[in-house]
Amino acid sequence: MRVLTLNPGSSSLKAAMVHDDVAVGWAAWPTTDPKDVLDAVHRWPEADAVAVRFVHGGAQKAPAVVTGDLVADLERLVPLAPTHQPLSLSVVREVQARLPGVPIVACFDTAFHHGLPEAAAHYPLPREWTRQNRLRRYGFHGLSCRYAARRTAELLQRPETDLQLVCAHVGAGVSVTAVRDGSSVDTSMGYTPLEGPAMATRSGSVDPGLLLHVMKTAPMDPDEMADALYHRSGLSGMSGTTGDMGVVLTAAAAGSADAELAVAVYRHRLRREIGAAAMSLDRLDALVFTGGVAEYQPELVADVAAGLSVLGLRLGPLESPDADRVISTPDSAAAVVVVRTREELELARGAEAVLAQPAVR
Repeated sequence: MRVLTLNPGSSSLKAAMVHDDVAVGWAAWPTTDPKDVLDAVHRWPEADAVAVRFVHGGAQKAPAVVTGDLVADLERLVPLAPTHQPLSLSVVREVQARLPGVPIVACFDTAFHHGLPEAAAHYPLPREWTRQNRLRRYGFHGLSCRYAARRTAELLQRPETDLQLVCAHVGAGVSVTAVRDGSSVDTSMGYTPLEGPAMATRSGSVDPGLLLHVMKTAPMDPDEMADALYHRSGLSGMSGTTGDMGVVLTAAAAGSADAELAVAVYRHRLRREIGAAAMSLDRLDALVFTGGVAEYQPELVADVAAGLSVLGLRLGPLESPDADRVISTPDSAAAVVVVRTREELELARGAEAVLAQPAVR
């Protein structure tokens, strides 16, 4: 099957043509304009199906064929993922207009985390708020973690069902997930993609009391606070730059004290979340880094891992011709692995699995 995969992110739109589990074409646009879908459709007009990444799927536990009812459900989730969800919905509408009759499958980052243990999914809030199980921790970056776990098992030549790992997705968004035997058992992002470590423009976790104080004294309304937390915080807010890690590192190397502090906070928060995730496992077999920062700033990733000596990690040389590689030494207590994000392969697998069902056909 030829599956056109469309991956709207917080800072780019990626597309790929996947034919029988092999990516045969790939493109990306450093914008978030759904009209870029037209370019992808023109490049690969022979698609048998289209798979679109959705950051938030709510109660969806698996990929699903796009219908009017599903779109309506996903539109209701826009406030929970305002940076991503509107773009994914716009992409679906563009595909429907340009490729009528071609099935569209929505694949959800949250689906990987649907089986979180209650202790990990539940917030310590009044029970009258949470008894309907909607105000809960959903988790994100599930497609990335799903592929990273699969690929790490291949690299370590171990069954995925007998592997316990921590997956750190470090891109414009940052999250850390504990994976036991192929399933998510804890993750740093929660009800929205704001929770967890510091990110490019997102704050990550902040004391809610501090936010209440700012809203009262600034004063700020909820929309203004949301804009600050999603778009003007993180590396960008701390350093006064775009928040792109390469730009921040360049500014730090040039002597910017703000940029140096931003990188230090980023490293500290990421290490803290990795340590917390490891405590949700029975043992740690591997620490896996994936995402754009892992791919393009390997020295920073190595620095983060080197600061986790309490976990018994030992690093070897970084230089390697392989995109996916083990960077730890044989005597490391756990493997440290860098895996290139291949969400397009997970998107295609999800679409093929759904469309192979007799009821769908």
